[in-house]
Amino acid sequence: MSDVINTTNDNFQSDVLESNVPVLVDFWATWCAPCKAIAPVLEDLAAEYDGKAKVVKVDVTENQEIAARYGIRNIPALYLFKDGEVVDQVVGALPRSQLVNFVEKNL
Repeated sequence: MSDVINTTNDNFQSDVLESNVPVLVDFWATWCAPCKAIAPVLEDLAAEYDGKAKVVKVDVTENQEIAARYGIRNIPALYLFKDGEVVDQVVGALPRSQLVNFVEKNL
């Protein structure tokens, strides 16, 4: 079973940009209630897509460099990366079905 990866400014390059599978990045913060609400769904998706995609979380409070690089203004912000590039993005706490559709259309 795959786990959600918590990345940092230092590890973002290897965890996300150099990944050989698509990466769903959750830009979040500990003080964000909607972020906490979707966390269990993201954990499920990490297990469900193990080997096909991975789920990475970026705490925007602790990793402001990455948040600034991608212009994160509202959270949760979910970005899908493929081959080191952002291919899709959505903002807000989506229900599980919409999160699955978001990932599926970009695999």
